[in-house]
Amino acid sequence: MTAPGVEDGVRPQRVVVERRLHPVTPFRRAWAPVAVVVGWAAHDPNQAQEQLTRLTTTTLLIAVAVVVPASSLYGFLSWWFTHFSVTDSELRIRTGLLFRRTAHIRLERLQAVDVTQPLLARIAGVAKLRLDVVGADKKDELAFLGESQARALRAELLARAAGFAPETAHEVGEAPARELLRVPARELAIALMLTGATWGALAAALVVPPVLWLATHSVWTVLATGVPLLGAAAARSAGRFLGEYDWTVGESPDGLRIDHGLLDRTHETVPPGRVQTVRVVEPLLWRRRGWVRVELDVAGSANSVLVPVAPRAAAEAVVARVLPGARVPPTAALSRPPRRAGRCVPLWWRGYGIAVADTVFIARHGVLRRSVALVPHAKVQSVRLTQGPWKRLWRLADVHVDTGANKTVTARLRDAQEAAELLRGQAERSRTGRLDARSDRWMA
Repeated sequence: MTAPGVEDGVRPQRVVVERRLHPVTPFRRAWAPVAVVVGWAAHDPNQAQEQLTRLTTTTLLIAVAVVVPASSLYGFLSWWFTHFSVTDSELRIRTGLLFRRTAHIRLERLQAVDVTQPLLARIAGVAKLRLDVVGADKKDELAFLGESQARALRAELLARAAGFAPETAHEVGEAPARELLRVPARELAIALMLTGATWGALAAALVVPPVLWLATHSVWTVLATGVPLLGAAAARSAGRFLGEYDWTVGESPDGLRIDHGLLDRTHETVPPGRVQTVRVVEPLLWRRRGWVRVELDVAGSANSVLVPVAPRAAAEAVVARVLPGARVPPTAALSRPPRRAGRCVPLWWRGYGIAVADTVFIARHGVLRRSVALVPHAKVQSVRLTQGPWKRLWRLADVHVDTGANKTVTARLRDAQEAAELLRGQAERSRTGRLDARSDRWMA
């Protein structure tokens, strides 16, 4: 006897429920027509001022009486015609007032699912869900959802992407996280003050205006140049401090969780098995304190910072969670180029070095700002050897290791015979490394 709705062993399709965004969304979208007017005025301020002087008070009141309801109606209709739904295999986002657009995001292609909360969104109790998809140039997003709804939807999407059945995905919930590292605000502030880029921007803001005054004797020229430079110098440090404030790294079954931000709060996830390169950066002024910065290359993702600043031991412990079985070698353990490399790159050749471990390829560069890059063998897409005429004269060559994040790590100024052996050996290690690579699936 066949169950109702089931014929020849075929189960009925699950009903797909379409959902809307949070009711506060129309207020965000109502600004679009106003933004068009402001953009036109900024593009041609002279004509805008001329048109504004021609308008009477009555005309302005009529314009406001028309623009405000029109903007409100646009915000409401754009919200009304936006729906999203989760099927067995994909997330569908349907938008468009006049021109319809439906995005089909396959769950197994999800690279990351991040929850972000700008300041006003935090006040309103809503959040934005940002979806990082493999092969997509820009992130799709759902803005805005209720804060609890955004977290529940994120957990559901990750559970589906991990292979949980649709019936049980709702029950999985958000995976618990264990804190690995937290960056103190005082440590972050000192690190930013000891960054060369901060002092460089400040020096430019202090040096350029006097030079312009001596050259032009124009106060307006000095102000027009000096004020933006000072603003850029302040924003470079203050902006990074606000963005990296209360930086927390936690470990969960669906990857490493990164929470940060003072005004705009962001909750990111480093996808498991999709990290292409890990770089441990050591600026010159940080060495006395033993601090480093850890950066990432993740295929198809904009996530680039794992740890903004931390003691070396704590940072290396986090790197070990990203790349199991790998460790950051000390400088003495790296193989330097031969001394004749100084004929090609005087002095700076001492900053180069390489090492090959069981699971990663390691390359170092930099004398003042040291950077050590670790590339898992399984993530190497191609290996190339280059040798210009001058390097060929001194029997030197460079070996380039290309990763899936469209980035390259280079072993520079190696002995030509060593470089040829490194080329063959790395190609073989990459082939065998992919056989034992960890799964790219969430919660695998």
